Amino acid sequence: MAKSAKLKSTEERRGRPRKRAEQQRSLETRGAILDAAITEFAERGFEGASIRAIADRLGLQHPLITYHYRSKDVLWRAAAEHAFAQIRAGWDTLAPENSDLPPLARLREEYATLFRYTVAFPEFHRFMRQEAFTNNPRLKWAAETVLAPLLGRLIPQIVAAQKQGLLPAVDPILFHYMMVSLTATLSGFGPEMRATSGLSAENAKVIEAYWRLVDETVFGKQTRGKPARVNDASKR
Repeated sequence: MAKSAKLKSTEERRGRPRKRAEQQRSLETRGAILDAAITEFAERGFEGASIRAIADRLGLQHPLITYHYRSKDVLWRAAAEHAFAQIRAGWDTLAPENSDLPPLARLREEYATLFRYTVAFPEFHRFMRQEAFTNNPRLKWAAETVLAPLLGRLIPQIVAAQKQGLLPAVDPILFHYMMVSLTATLSGFGPEMRATSGLSAENAKVIEAYWRLVDETVFGKQTRGKPARVNDASKR
């Protein structure tokens, strides 16, 4: 009896690393699917995208994706949550909510994080813009599910910085969407910029120079000190 229990315990210990490895592979597969989905939806829009095309991008069998995400709508929503979860993870690392950073410094780090993400993954901005052209259920869902928590975090900081006289006294939502536009400039206008000037939106020096321009224009000398990091943005 004791020998049987010991054998079972040994088998369980051996099985744990295998189970963890399988779980890790599953997470990596899901992440790859969601990244590919964002790219597909960004390029073709929701109506033009297909789960089969997403599978082809990854060299996967179509049923593997439907195993994880049973419909295109479910996949779109999971992709949106996946993207914003990565952005929030960056915020929680550089400017956590319990941080003693003043409001303007936190905003600077948070918008720099958003900028890094859009530079590294420009398809994200195009993915979101596709849904802004029409008033559809996905846009309403995104506003309620992923954008409302984001705004719930940013707006009080904007208001606090305005009360300190450090930001213009406008509706905070206007300031936010101005910053969203500024953070998405390279991802949205990169091809046009290359055609008109030869500058590449993927060049580290261009990325750094652009964010320095935004930083100095919007945040000025109020947050001077350690610069918000943007030069670690790279294609995933």
